[in-house]
Amino acid sequence: MAGHSQFKNIMHRKGKQDAIRSKLFAKLAREITVAAKYGVPDPSSNARLRLAVQNARAENMPKDNIDRAIKKAAGGDAETYEAIRYEGYGPGGVAVIVEALTDNRNRTAGLVRSLFTKYGGNLGETGSVSFMFSRVGEITYGSRAGSADKVLEAAIDAGADDVVSDQEGHAIYCAADSLSDVSAQLSKTLGEPEASRVVWKPQTMAPLDEERAQALMKLMAGLDDDEDIQNVYSNFEVSDDVLRKLTAA
Repeated sequence: MAGHSQFKNIMHRKGKQDAIRSKLFAKLAREITVAAKYGVPDPSSNARLRLAVQNARAENMPKDNIDRAIKKAAGGDAETYEAIRYEGYGPGGVAVIVEALTDNRNRTAGLVRSLFTKYGGNLGETGSVSFMFSRVGEITYGSRAGSADKVLEAAIDAGADDVVSDQEGHAIYCAADSLSDVSAQLSKTLGEPEASRVVWKPQTMAPLDEERAQALMKLMAGLDDDEDIQNVYSNFEVSDDVLRKLTAA
């Protein structure tokens, strides 16, 4: 897998997941609260909330935390978060899309701009790179879900459009508006997925050498570390040799 999937794999291999778990839970809680606030606080009647809760459970977020995030929206005391998308070019000219949920547009914009500048990138206008991506639903499973053939068959039966499998696991893609239905169908045959979300999937990949890949990793890690930033996507791709060097660093 490439792009943001490779970034996540690198971060997991470097053992950073435990260190950022509290920030991860904060981001998941924010998405749950926003989904509940702008829909209904019932996952069975709110597809966005249902997926947010499913993703939180996949990350072993405690049930009390999930319930608290939903009640926060229902109680009317939740902050007002604005969804903002930033686009630009990172080291080596790779495209980068940043999605944020923020209660302070100026603070978040300043952070994103400073990180792009620090690591040799350039922040552009909205639409400057998104045309190189497709907005699709992505459902991910670990390798334990089964063989590539088994997952492909289940995906076809569920109405998915594409499957990408490697030694890390499986990424199943479908139309964004059918994500909830496809995810629910796959849960019946493969079990609960690791994540189900609408993503920016790159249409073409941009290979990076080790030096530029290291700079991009620092940019993406800096963005990912901020509580306002929900998701970071890129169309970068690195060779297995470079991947080994990055995870060993």
